[in-house]
Amino acid sequence: MQEDSVKNHINLIKLSVGTETVDDLAAWQEKKQARTSDGFPRHVTRMWPKREPEILNGGSIFWVIKGVIQCRQKILRLEEASGADGVRRCAIVLDPKIIRVQGSLKRPFQGWRYLAPEDAPADLPEGREHEEPLPTELNRALAEIGVL
Repeated sequence: MQEDSVKNHINLIKLSVGTETVDDLAAWQEKKQARTSDGFPRHVTRMWPKREPEILNGGSIFWVIKGVIQCRQKILRLEEASGADGVRRCAIVLDPKIIRVQGSLKRPFQGWRYLAPEDAPADLPEGREHEEPLPTELNRALAEIGVL
């Protein structure tokens, strides 16, 4: 159960394409192009979530890295963003704090999906979030047999 669990919220789940580790995700979010004008990390997507009020009522985005849900970030707000092509997009503005979660296998999928709170992996216990992460293949193998 998430520590900041709120009733009547929904989460998002998204593949973190091009990252190998949670540290890679954090490094990408430090780059200027991945930040809002007020300095928060953001992820820009083509589709605007229809369940915006539920997302903004305590939802997080869960990141799938190398086939395993490994971390989450609280969603602060949704903003309109336009690319060079003038197409309206949704910028998901995130809390900079990345919270590691218990590894859970996830097959590849396109875009983002909704993730119900009861289906979301639990946060790692206090003190474990700074441990050296398991190698990806070991993490995946343990998740496959239900240890994680």
